[in-house]
Amino acid sequence: MLLRHPSLKRLLPCALILAALTSAIASAQDSAPVTGAKPAAAAPAKAPPVPLLWKVSDADNAVYLLGSFHLLKSDDYPLSPDIDAAFAAADKVVFEVPPEQMTDPGTAAKFMAAAGYGDGRTLSQVLPADLREKLTRLMGKQGVPVAALDGYEPWFVNLSLMLGVSQAMGFSPQIGLDMHLMKQAADAKKPTAGLETMEAQLAVLDGSPMPEQIEGLRDFLDRATEMPGMLADMHNAWRDGDLAKLDELTRTEMKDKSPQTYRIVNVERNDAWVPQLAKMLDESKKDDTLVVVGALHLLGEDGVVEKLRAKGYKVERVCSACAPDTADLAPPAEAKPAVAPAGGAKAKR
Repeated sequence: MLLRHPSLKRLLPCALILAALTSAIASAQDSAPVTGAKPAAAAPAKAPPVPLLWKVSDADNAVYLLGSFHLLKSDDYPLSPDIDAAFAAADKVVFEVPPEQMTDPGTAAKFMAAAGYGDGRTLSQVLPADLREKLTRLMGKQGVPVAALDGYEPWFVNLSLMLGVSQAMGFSPQIGLDMHLMKQAADAKKPTAGLETMEAQLAVLDGSPMPEQIEGLRDFLDRATEMPGMLADMHNAWRDGDLAKLDELTRTEMKDKSPQTYRIVNVERNDAWVPQLAKMLDESKKDDTLVVVGALHLLGEDGVVEKLRAKGYKVERVCSACAPDTADLAPPAEAKPAVAPAGGAKAKR
């Protein structure tokens, strides 16, 4: 199976995390309208994705944590009624980066500056000879001279290649869960905020160690034809709300094979976010908040879900579509989301 190639499993998590910034890439690159395309046939209706949604609460208010997939397809909508109810209950919606910074015209220039070298090096200089040859062959098939990439670091090249694969499969960052809920919050005139600045997120991209950047690009080039299957497996695990599978395909392998990138991308950011989330609970007596972050940040012992549970907050998975033995399928009172039992976690006093 594709999932048994360990090197592939650590590439996609990085690409999907970084895809939160693809609106900046899109605005930084030239684009041309597609002409002559035939209208796509209507796809059969699907059930809404099973949400990766948790309710974290103390005695007087709650924070809903929602795991996002940054690249989605049109048939991933509508969303689960659980997400609709959490959104309706929230007095504020918080994202990784404030929406106004995501859409700031100046973000594109900042992104491209982070993608380049600050010390005069070039991609040709940092890549081993065999990897340069593989990249040259791949870009040649697409009619793009490899010299066009010479000013960019491997993480940006890797991300651009993965985005090309994802968009060919029908995925789009413009209809990812984050962007969808940003637009919904704007329409509903709900206050929004971010857990970190755009500059901080760009620093995460630029902070990945060069050896791990190069290894990630090698993974892609060695098995480029298998990437669509890997992306489809991850998307299906997210749609199914399959925590164990998604953890296997993302966090576990990334932690084992790219430990420094994992620490920078996941652990350090989670550790910085947890005090902010706790403050939303401790300092508010009534307002609820919906927090939307990449699904990776909610998984495993390093995820914010378990870190908040360890602080004594009551943590419950919200899942009206889950199996009867893990969720209360009865309609919730006052249009509140259905909540799955959390194994006896006690509310903070």
